[in-house]
Order: sequence, then structure tokens, then C-alpha cells
Amino acid sequence: MFRVDPKQAVLGHISTAEAAAGELGPDAEALARTPIVPGLSHKVVTGFAQLIETGLLLVLGLGIYFAYLGGADAAIYVPLSLGIVIAANVAFNIARTHRIAAYRTGIKQVLHVLAGWASVFLLVVAGLFIFKAGELVSRVWLGSWLASGALLLVAFRLTLRSVVLDWSAKGRLRRRTVIVGGGPVVETLVAAIRQAAASDIELIGLFDDRDDERSPRNVAGLTKLGRVADLVEFARRAHIELVIVSMPLSAETRVLEMLKQLWVLPVDIRLSAHMSKLRFTDKTYSYIGDLPVFDIADRPISDWNLVFKWIFDKLVATTAIVLLSPVMLATAIAVKATSKGPVLFRQKRHGFNNELIEVYKFRSMYTDMGDAKASKLVTRDDPRVTPVGRFIRKTSIDELPQLFNVLKGQLSIVGPRPHALEAKAANRLYHDAVDGYFARHKVRPGITGWAQINGWRGETDTVEKLMARVDHDLYYIENWSILLDLYILVMTPVSLFTKSENAF
Repeated sequence: MFRVDPKQAVLGHISTAEAAAGELGPDAEALARTPIVPGLSHKVVTGFAQLIETGLLLVLGLGIYFAYLGGADAAIYVPLSLGIVIAANVAFNIARTHRIAAYRTGIKQVLHVLAGWASVFLLVVAGLFIFKAGELVSRVWLGSWLASGALLLVAFRLTLRSVVLDWSAKGRLRRRTVIVGGGPVVETLVAAIRQAAASDIELIGLFDDRDDERSPRNVAGLTKLGRVADLVEFARRAHIELVIVSMPLSAETRVLEMLKQLWVLPVDIRLSAHMSKLRFTDKTYSYIGDLPVFDIADRPISDWNLVFKWIFDKLVATTAIVLLSPVMLATAIAVKATSKGPVLFRQKRHGFNNELIEVYKFRSMYTDMGDAKASKLVTRDDPRVTPVGRFIRKTSIDELPQLFNVLKGQLSIVGPRPHALEAKAANRLYHDAVDGYFARHKVRPGITGWAQINGWRGETDTVEKLMARVDHDLYYIENWSILLDLYILVMTPVSLFTKSENAF
């Protein structure tokens, strides 16, 4: 996968901030303002479909067993039931029936599923015969489950087909996609996409840096919406999920320059291979429908990982609010009793995909000295900070109200810390000081993070300190796992006591 070293900032290479700052053209602006139907992940949909189907078959098999045999010989029937439904799921996947494209079919899908279900029971019967164990298992149970299971599968798959077709018609299963490139090559690419993946890909428009006859304004019904630099802003506002680059592998310089601008976005980036004369093994490619592409960059947390992280955030935040409510109540009383002003301090910060969010903190400064935009960082013995504020900032108690930001879906428990909009390092705004700074926003920001437990919290008065923090944030994004989140969560209170010299 592609990544830019943040240390390139000192070379003044490509400024991501400048790329994101340009105004969009009228066509791009109109599309960016168009209401968007929230999409659904194919992997999550197929995953839930498998869980529901497997669960229904298991409940049916065990229900027949308890109704007919009354729970006798459970040591045989329960494991056998589990084995049959697992084997059936494997058979359905081998037959490729758990794909969105398969769900859209009718008779073909049903026949493949029934063939898989019958095959599993044939294997079970054959196994019982070979091992002379036929007397241990009821033939009535097996036959009843085979027949009723077939009816259940037909009903479930036809219902699933109806739901998927409805979602497809509403565009909920299509990925919002733009193409980088132009001319006849893109025309061929668009035709291939429409033929191979029309139900899964929503083509929004084109972006190309060329302005001559090689890149006309309209190609295959798609409008050129701007240059690659404009794509950074457009992708964020229009919630683009996939970028397909139509450039030859030989155009290495153009591809690299393009990627240095786009890598900060939380999108999948694919390099089209449909026009390449080079042919690699199938394992080299991934596919959009039947279209071969090279994987250049992936969204760091997506599909099931996004579901797991959502569950993790909500469970931890809810538990923490319950357990820490006495601390939060005492802090609120102390803040209110020792200085005038509100208990909470609200501040605009950049969240996921550069969207503005309002984070909550316990107020730690005198109200008349507050700095909502953080144009001046807090320093040691800062006179703007109240006595109570010094303690709650040192211990990070001031961050606890952000647990409610987590419940609102604006923050995660673990992630890159969201910075104030006008925070500076060496009198330079963060995004001006470090190129690629906005890549921190490829995931939802967090209350704590990898940089914080490694000592990079508090003042960032030099570009070097900021670069170290950004580098740790990018390491977290590229190496994310639930286990890493658990480790950071456990190490956060430890770091508050061992690595808090920069927090004040």
C-alpha cells in the first residue's frame, strides 16, 4: 500500500492542505451538495446473511430433534447438528451463493443452495454407513430436517433476493466511484464497469489534470469535474468510497504524483488493469465485478472491522460513563465552584474525513481567557488555566465528557487525537507544518491513541514534535486491530503517570 512520509513536509513537496483548499467547479459543487443515500457494505450484508441462514437451519434442526427425541442422546445430536450447518455454510460458499450478485438471482441461486444442502446430507448418510453408525441417528430426524430445511432455504433466499433487489434499486449497495483519467481509455473502462458491475458501482464523474484534446469534458456520459487536486475536497464532501485510476503502469511519475494527493482520503484506490499489456497471475488482481484492478490503497477500517470497532466504542464508552460518573460529577462541581462560567467547554475540531465536530471537555481555563480556536497552545504554568484546570488537564480528567461524543458517533475510544482548528507548531498551522497531516482523519479520531501512550501528548511547540505525533497516528491507522485498541486502552492510565511530563 502507498504512504507518504510526513517528514517530506520540510521539503515543501505537495501540500495536501493546498490541494484541499481549492473551490469546486459548478458541476462538482452541485454533486457534492446532492443528498446521499447511506450505503451498505457487501461484506457485512453477506456476513449477516450467512449468520441468519446458519442460525435458522440450526434452530430448525435442534427444534425437530427436541420435538421428536425429547433431548435424548444430546452428545450425538447437538454436535452433529452444528457440524451439518457449518458444512452447509461451507458448501454454499464453495458454490459462491453468498455474494451480492448471487443474491440477485432467483432460480439459479435456489438450485445451487438446494444442491449444497442435499450434498451435505448425502455426506452425512455416507459417513454413517461407512462407520456403521446408522443406528445411532434417527432417519426420521435426518429426513425431516432435510425436507424442512430445503423449504426454509427457499423461503429465506427468495426473501433475501427481494431485500437485496430493493436495496439495489435504492442505490444502497452501490459504491460511489470516481475515475481519474480521460479520453478513449476511460471510455473503454466505463463501458467495462457498466457491463461488469453496473449494480455495484455508481460512477459519479471524472478528474484529470490534462486540459487538452486528450481529456474532453464529457466521456461516455460522465462529466469531467476538475483536476486531481479538486478530488480531495470533492471526495470528502460527496462521500466517495472508491477511486479508479485509469493510467498505464508505465506512467509511474503521474501515478505517484496523483497518489501523493489522494492518499490522505479514507477511500479505496484501485489502478485499472484492463488496458495493460502485462498479464499477471489471478492472485495479483482484485476484481470489481469481472474487471481486474490493482489494489493501491484501502480504507484502513471498513466492513466488519468497522462493525467491531463500533461495538467496542459503544461498550467501552457506556461502561466508562457508568463507572466514572462519580469522578465526572465531582469534577463538574469543582469546576463550577472555583471559577465563573460553564462546566463544559465546547470546541470545533476536525473529525473523520475532515468533517467538523464539536467536542466536549471540562472547562480548564478562566472563561474570560478562553481560546476556543486554540490559536495559542497551553504552556507550563499558563496563567489562563485555573488551579482545578491544571489538575484535570494533567490527569486527562478534562477529556471524560468526550465519552458522550463517542456515543454520538463523532469520536472513537481509540484513534488519533482531534486537534483544534488553529493549533500551531512553531507558529505554523498543523496542516501547513506537516504534509499529509490530514491523513490522520482517515479514521474517526479518538479520546486516546498510540501517540498519547508513547508520550506524545501535550504541547507541540516544534514541527519535530508534531511530526512525531503524526507519525505515531499513521502507524496506528496502518496497523489497526481490536487487540491494538485494547492494548492502548489498558496502557492509557499507565501513561498518565509515567509519560505526562508534557501535559499541562
